[in-house]
Amino acid sequence: MKTVLFPVLGAMAVFAAGVAPSTAGDRYADRPPVMVSPDLSAPWVLQLGHAPGIVRQERQVVQQQRRLRPAQPDQVQTAAVQPPAKRTATRQQINPIYLPQEVDYDGGQKPGTIVIDTTQNFLFLVEKNGKARRYGVGTGKPGFEWSGTHKITNKREWPDWRPPAQMIKREAAKGRYLPTYLAGGMENPLGARALYLGTTEYRIHGTNQPWTIGGAVSSGCIRMRNEDVVDLYERVNVGTTVEVI
Repeated sequence: MKTVLFPVLGAMAVFAAGVAPSTAGDRYADRPPVMVSPDLSAPWVLQLGHAPGIVRQERQVVQQQRRLRPAQPDQVQTAAVQPPAKRTATRQQINPIYLPQEVDYDGGQKPGTIVIDTTQNFLFLVEKNGKARRYGVGTGKPGFEWSGTHKITNKREWPDWRPPAQMIKREAAKGRYLPTYLAGGMENPLGARALYLGTTEYRIHGTNQPWTIGGAVSSGCIRMRNEDVVDLYERVNVGTTVEVI
């Protein structure tokens, strides 16, 4: 057994002596450097093109700045690309006169009464000591004006909308088709809150079109900004008197 093992071990020693030791660096020396795309090296939140609060334009600027840095000896310089023109969204602004404010009031109604002036497009919540809290509103367009006194008979948060059959027919004649039912939510034209007036189909409600406040724009309902109708909703109860003049 010993006479056979020694020659084998000797041969292995001779072979090992003739081979130069290698390192990990030598094994990969001929491979090209690994290039990481700017899209993948950017912070992960900037890769979410439609994430809330993330503006895609900022991501492109970050990428451009990386491309314009001096290239390192072991890196390939990427050509700079001009980002597209920044897109800006314009929003219609409400006239500040229609924002909520405390005003003098001498209408004669008792405190707690709601008075809606459809000529000036203001809603007054009468307070004590000759004061009132005034809000801007949208009122009935020509042909849909009305006046009268009613009580608030119901209050709803994020109300559902069921357009009256007459409204559906009227809008269909104009080529606009309304749903028979729309669940409450941000897309609902009744907005965040609704105060129902008597047995009528009229309501004081919010709107997803706040830029219409101050105009004659509705089919008879009284529109308020969502934040304003929420404020009013918390201040009045079922049974409150509402005078529309």
